[in-house]
Amino acid sequence: MTKKIPFLPDINLRRVRALVIKEMYQIVRDPSSILIAFVFPLMLMFLFGYGVSLDPKHARIGVVMEDPSADVDDFIASFQQSPYFEVVRVDTSRHKAAELIMSEAVDVLIIGPSNYEMRSASGKSPAPIQIITDGSKPNTSGLLSNYIQAAWQIWLDQRMRARGEELTPPVQIQARVWYNPASISRYFLLPGSIALIMTIIGTLLTALVVAREWERGTMEALMSTPITIFEIIIGKLIPYFFLGLCSMSVCVFLSIYIFDVPFRGSLILLLLVTSVFLYAALSLGLLISTAARNQYVASQMALYTAYLPAFMLSGFIFEISGMPAILRLVSSLLPARYLVSILQTIFLAGDLPRLILVDCVGIFTIGTVFVIFLIKMTRKRID
Repeated sequence: MTKKIPFLPDINLRRVRALVIKEMYQIVRDPSSILIAFVFPLMLMFLFGYGVSLDPKHARIGVVMEDPSADVDDFIASFQQSPYFEVVRVDTSRHKAAELIMSEAVDVLIIGPSNYEMRSASGKSPAPIQIITDGSKPNTSGLLSNYIQAAWQIWLDQRMRARGEELTPPVQIQARVWYNPASISRYFLLPGSIALIMTIIGTLLTALVVAREWERGTMEALMSTPITIFEIIIGKLIPYFFLGLCSMSVCVFLSIYIFDVPFRGSLILLLLVTSVFLYAALSLGLLISTAARNQYVASQMALYTAYLPAFMLSGFIFEISGMPAILRLVSSLLPARYLVSILQTIFLAGDLPRLILVDCVGIFTIGTVFVIFLIKMTRKRID
């Protein structure tokens, strides 16, 4: 007598168990699943960890002094102690120095005016310096400009204190950065990259494997058995679900112990979130394989329906709030959009159940829609 799950009479546990065992044997025998689950995350994690950064490192600062100035020399010397900057002295006029920006020989120019020493000594008017950046690189340009201006204000304050004076502006701003005080871009980019990696891995695991079964004819043999559509879906999801958990474990381990990303949440909550997301991603992969039935077509569909939209619209790099309304609507239909927010919260802020629960509901709802379409599209017949 066969066992059945209560309230789900169409699902037979014995047949599901047999299908799960068959899929596990298939995973062991087929190296492509192991490559997707373990090698692919390793490659992508190192690529994102070392290749994607919003922090300007070794930025080249060109210094143009029309007249020698000990004060500006003292200010420029403060940059030479930083690993993020390389100071280059430019013995030329400001007009010729513009060619250095155009040729990308330097990233930013600091120009001291010819009458700087005299204006600084008089104290009647400010003695400014000019900062010229390359607007074709807006992110680097903005970061360098803000950093140099902040450094300039700090240097002025220290200089006045050394003279026994005190700079007391009418309004003082005390800026504090929460969750990522050092403003290191890797700390929020790597959790977001994990969401992208799990999106493509979770989709490919089921999309390619099931499409390959259609190509080899084993799916037709499976359709000829008494197994139901529900049992096929569950039997396909369970083995690759645990394989997806292993992939997430690899990504989290590398983030914490190799790239030193802080982890302030709990592993149990991360496990629950990953489980909900894999439900959606694996279901999308099954839906793609059912529609394609060809490995090449399935891989292209996974790329264009899962990875690229997640990369552009999930908030991984580009802020969703700055997107047009139609793109914000499209992003709300992507599971990766919610996983990016969840992982950044768990890694940097810790366990915030009320925020995380809302995103989990969104992922589960989208995954359920995928399953409904999958059931509608899957028929026990050979076309």
